[in-house]
Amino acid sequence: MKVTSEMKTMFDKHGLIVVRSLFDDEENRKLRQAAEHKDGLTNHSFLQADANDGDSGLRSIEMVLWNHPGNDVTGMMARVHKMATSMEIFMGCKEMYHWHSKLIMKHARSGGSHVWHQDYGYWYTGGVLYPDMGTVLVAIDKCTTENGCLEVLPGSHKCGRVDHINVGGQMTVDPKRLQLLKDHIKTYQVPLNPGDAIFTHANLVHWAPQNNSDTRRWCYGIAYSDVQNSPYNDTFHPVYTPLIKVDDDAVRKCENFTDFTGKDFYKRDYDSF
Repeated sequence: MKVTSEMKTMFDKHGLIVVRSLFDDEENRKLRQAAEHKDGLTNHSFLQADANDGDSGLRSIEMVLWNHPGNDVTGMMARVHKMATSMEIFMGCKEMYHWHSKLIMKHARSGGSHVWHQDYGYWYTGGVLYPDMGTVLVAIDKCTTENGCLEVLPGSHKCGRVDHINVGGQMTVDPKRLQLLKDHIKTYQVPLNPGDAIFTHANLVHWAPQNNSDTRRWCYGIAYSDVQNSPYNDTFHPVYTPLIKVDDDAVRKCENFTDFTGKDFYKRDYDSF
C-alpha cells in the first residue's frame, strides 16, 4: 500500500483512516487460522470486564495481548511495510516500534463493550510522555453495527489528551467532557469487512459497544510508538526495541501458527495495558 498525500491529509484531519482490503482473502485466512488454532494464541487469553455491565458478570471481552511481534503469522502482519511503514507516515514519525499487539474476541451475545476512551488515556498512565502513537485494527470477522463495530469521534485527537477515570477496570473519558465532545462532533460507526483495517491516532476518542448479535466479532490490533517514546517507569510494555520490517508478502509466505518465541504475553499483573 502506498500512502498518498490525500490519505495523509485525511488522517491528520480526522485522526483515522479506513483502508479497505488491506489484507486479501488468503492473508486473512491465515490470520483467522492463527487466531483459532487450538494450540495457539487463545491459550494466553484473559477476560476484561465490561464497565457497562454493572456487577452481573455476564459481559466481558476476551483478549490476548503481547509485547513483541515474533515470527508467527501475527508477527509478520505487524511487521509488514503496509502496516508499520504506513503508520509512520500517517503519524509523521521517522521510526516507530511495536508497542503491543492484541487479539480482541467479542463473542456472540456475551461480548462486552470497550467504553469511550483514548488509547493514550491508558498509555499515559504507563509512563509514556508523548501521544506519538497509533493503532491499526484489522477485522478478522465482519464488524457490523449489530455485533459492536468501532464508533469514533472524528477529529477528537486534536483535543489533546482528555482526563480519564477508572470505571469497572476500564479507563473512560471524563463523562462531562465526553458529552461536550459529542455535542460538537458527530459519532460515526465504522463497519469493517474481513481484511479491512482502520489506522487511528492514540488521542482519537472511540468506543466499541456490546455484541448483542448471534455472530462473533474478532479483531487484531497492533499499536506502534515513536522510538523516542519509551516509558519512563516500570510498565508491562517494552522500551524501544527496533522493529524489523518485512516485505508485504511475508504473511502469505509464513506458515508459523504456534511458535510464539519472544512474544512476551501479558499476564494480569499490571494495572494498565
